Amino acid sequence: MTAPHSPSAPPNMDAPDATLFAARITPHRSLGREAFRITMTLICLASVISSLPFVMMGAWPVVGFFGIDLLALYIAFRINFRRANSFEEIWLSRVELLMRKVSHHGVRREWHFNPLWTRLERQIHADFGVEKLTFISRGQRVTVGDALSPPERESLGQALHTALLEAKR
Repeated sequence: MTAPHSPSAPPNMDAPDATLFAARITPHRSLGREAFRITMTLICLASVISSLPFVMMGAWPVVGFFGIDLLALYIAFRINFRRANSFEEIWLSRVELLMRKVSHHGVRREWHFNPLWTRLERQIHADFGVEKLTFISRGQRVTVGDALSPPERESLGQALHTALLEAKR
């Protein structure tokens, strides 16, 4: 997302369209595709083994409930993976602050702010740290970094604050 520049010459940071800050925020997912396959295989195996005694006792309808549980778990994981496709992009230059949010459905929303009129508000909880970051400009409020943990949000807030100060300089 940075502005193109010649590899031999450093970018001109005084140019109005020079990128002062750029970030892409995606939700964290600790379970990858291969781990998902292994997890589902192990759960399926455990479900089959657990249902065998019920079949042997003649309570075969119980097997259907094990299958329903397995299906519900699979659907929950698929929804989780689909929601991982959402992201936020922030791009800041001296003349523009662009905030773009793309949902897991692909719905794109963009906000354009003048950095001179924009401030970053931090909502801080004494025990948990930064709970919310919000861009405020001319009556508009847009939250930033909802997918981040409080320490990551604090780091993002500090970097954004520094970049906004640089843009206003």
